[in-house]
Amino acid sequence: MNTYGEFRIGWPVVISSMLGIAFGMSPLPFYTIGVFAGPLATEFGWGIDQVLSGLAVFTVAAMAASPLIGTLSDRLGVRRVALTSLFLFSLSFMAFALNNGSLTLYYTLWVLLAFCGAGTLPITFTRAISNWFHHKRGLALGVALIGTGVSGALAKLFAAFMMDAASWRLAYVAVGALPLLIALPIGLLLFRDIDDPKSADRVKQLSAVQTAGEASTTIYGLTLAQALLDWRFWLLAVVFVPLSFAIGGPIPNMETLLAAKGFSVGDAVFLASCLGYAVFVGRLVGGFLLDHIWAPLVACVLLILPAISMYVMSGDALAYSSALMAVLLLGIAAGMEFDLLAYLVSKYFGIRSYAGIYGLLYAFFALGAGFGPAVFGRVFESTGSYNLALSSSMWAFIFCSLALLLLGPYRDEKLRAMVD
Repeated sequence: MNTYGEFRIGWPVVISSMLGIAFGMSPLPFYTIGVFAGPLATEFGWGIDQVLSGLAVFTVAAMAASPLIGTLSDRLGVRRVALTSLFLFSLSFMAFALNNGSLTLYYTLWVLLAFCGAGTLPITFTRAISNWFHHKRGLALGVALIGTGVSGALAKLFAAFMMDAASWRLAYVAVGALPLLIALPIGLLLFRDIDDPKSADRVKQLSAVQTAGEASTTIYGLTLAQALLDWRFWLLAVVFVPLSFAIGGPIPNMETLLAAKGFSVGDAVFLASCLGYAVFVGRLVGGFLLDHIWAPLVACVLLILPAISMYVMSGDALAYSSALMAVLLLGIAAGMEFDLLAYLVSKYFGIRSYAGIYGLLYAFFALGAGFGPAVFGRVFESTGSYNLALSSSMWAFIFCSLALLLLGPYRDEKLRAMVD
């Protein structure tokens, strides 16, 4: 059997998911805040740490919103939740152009963005991917999630271009319009789960190309309550907090970090944009490997490499080539996080309550990723250097990568057999 036949049938959900995630809440605020931080700090007299603290507020709101979105997706369907959220996310991002110097308004806008945009997180889109794909699930997730790297790199450059050409306010409007003009129309046309009546013909074709009959369309797995009693859930929850801190902390600070090391603004922005291209590679390579090698081992190898990045960037003298190598290694790690979490949830807990379980685990991931940039910014404001934060991230990469090896064998086939 040609298992790549799943792509021939499931390509609409992959393409629409790729665009939905690419222009959603995961990459756009995270990758562009570093570009907006300088102009906001200059115009309103805010510190860099105050600007980046918006991500911490955003994180707290996302932690509350993501489990809710996961539950709603399991009950109402991912199409309805994801497409509605794309529309609201676009409007809420553009609302940042209304900033008037009030930190209260600024932080309120981050809360609004989190609740409006939570449905554009991989929670919804990867649920559909996991339903459509069985044999090539890892690669499908990798392809769907490559958009975050590409859009992250391009959105950073696009925001900087609009800022130079006009103003930071127009840049917020321009970046915020991208989901509305690109992802939403494609999603309306192509994004459907396997239980959608309009997908019935494709589901029949899917069953015909799979060895196990209707393997990918069988609803199996643990409920959310059962997952909460499983030690593997809590291992992932504990591991992903420091891991996401190590990945998420340096990225929004990258322009400032590189500038502090003596790079020009142009070089710093270009090097920071290279993160997105490395994310692209990490998604594809990681996704391919997940289908062929035990996922915790893949994760251990690819996520331990950025420890080298942290060590290199903490040095007193940082050459251009060393900075580029460090950025690329960090980008590869950033290219693994969402598809790895999605793959692990499907393989260890099944897909019955996939969105709810993923949503709750994402809340733990968001805790580290959201507070990481603010902590990095505070360390810089206090010491004039990022070195302490970089050293902490280095050890987080090392210990958390090794901890994933404790997960043990996959359980999805066992869970499926219990249903069959």
